[in-house]
Amino acid sequence: MATQTFNLPDVGEGLTEAEIVSWRVKPGDAVSVNDVLVEIETAKSLVELPSPFAGTIGELLVAEGVTVNVGAPIITVTDGSAVAAPAPQAPAAADAGGSVLVGYGTTGEVKSRRRKVVQDPVISTAGVIAKPPIRKLARDLGVDLTQVAGTGAAGEVTRDDVMGHASQASVFRNIETPEWGVVREQTIPVAAQPARPNGSADDRQETIPVRGVRKVTSAAMVRSAYSAPHVTVWKDVDASRTMELVKRLKASPDFADVRVSPLLIMARAVIWAAQRTPMVNAAWVDGDDGASIVVRNYVNLGIAAATPRGLVVPNIKDAQAMSMRELARALEKLTLTAREGKTSPAEQQHGTITITNIGVFGMDAGTPIINPGEAGIVALGSITQKPWVVDGEVRPRWVTTVSGSFDHRVIDGDGMSRFIADVASILEEPALLLD
Repeated sequence: MATQTFNLPDVGEGLTEAEIVSWRVKPGDAVSVNDVLVEIETAKSLVELPSPFAGTIGELLVAEGVTVNVGAPIITVTDGSAVAAPAPQAPAAADAGGSVLVGYGTTGEVKSRRRKVVQDPVISTAGVIAKPPIRKLARDLGVDLTQVAGTGAAGEVTRDDVMGHASQASVFRNIETPEWGVVREQTIPVAAQPARPNGSADDRQETIPVRGVRKVTSAAMVRSAYSAPHVTVWKDVDASRTMELVKRLKASPDFADVRVSPLLIMARAVIWAAQRTPMVNAAWVDGDDGASIVVRNYVNLGIAAATPRGLVVPNIKDAQAMSMRELARALEKLTLTAREGKTSPAEQQHGTITITNIGVFGMDAGTPIINPGEAGIVALGSITQKPWVVDGEVRPRWVTTVSGSFDHRVIDGDGMSRFIADVASILEEPALLLD
């Protein structure tokens, strides 16, 4: 009886380890080539590993929650036969489920990481027809499916139906502090037990291993904070005209199927201002022959996103070349992909400047830490009605704060101040983007 051992593969991210999150099989299960065996978490993404063998599951060699190195044996398959090894290829674009795995060492590449499964729409007790991914999308966007008219062939609610409904929400919806989800990151047990008589701390505290996204994020933030001299500046802004523009865009047929929020105007403002002050879009590089500053003539716009797995910063490549609608679509895709935990490593690499939208958490301003490899990060605070002096009179206006941290090795005070002032001027008068 032949036994094949499946080693943890290099999933094409240049990483050296991964955590076993959940096994999708158990000993004795029959598997075919490309059946999903296990879900792993690397430092950058969740990935499902397909089987390169057909046969019967023998032994699970690694328990869930354990981090192992690439190349370590994780499972055995008896009476297995390996899939033929094609020529190595570059990483392919991700399908709807996530990254496509490339390069299974000596066993070659698995062309597809899962079998296609046709699922019937799921009908709720309220009579709504929608597939599970659509239901999840609706929950993420706060959309009540019973209020959405389905346009699918069988009357089912489609992704476009949900997005269209969400886009009709109030223009001010995005500036409210969002409700916490049912599942929150816990640092203290929800139901702590009383302390033991002997004073044992086991029931009074919890230890959370630092790994995955949290491990990489913490290392990157420490490296950035203690290598790049940070300077932060900020400015209060009357964003009433930005809010008016967002309202008009939402009502425009050209944006009917795209989610629009003040973040879109902020993104355009940052791109515009970066082109006027290119040093904020530069990077400090230490080389063998000394340090240098690399000025990028393009903008890969990073958007800091809080996800169930931790902070990720995917970026929109060549954002400076996009129209308003194209940028809105790219922001929408980036946000949804991050929420679903499907952001690929490639989407997080080669950013040039980052926006962090702390306003969605009700925060006014902050001192964000620069993303490594960049020279600037801009924070958009909450947009709330406040008293504001207009033509000598105090009036209620929609006010926000724009703040930014910069690498003082790359850019001086006048440049960073001019950049933040430019961003603020666009939020105050978006018509300047027409120049």
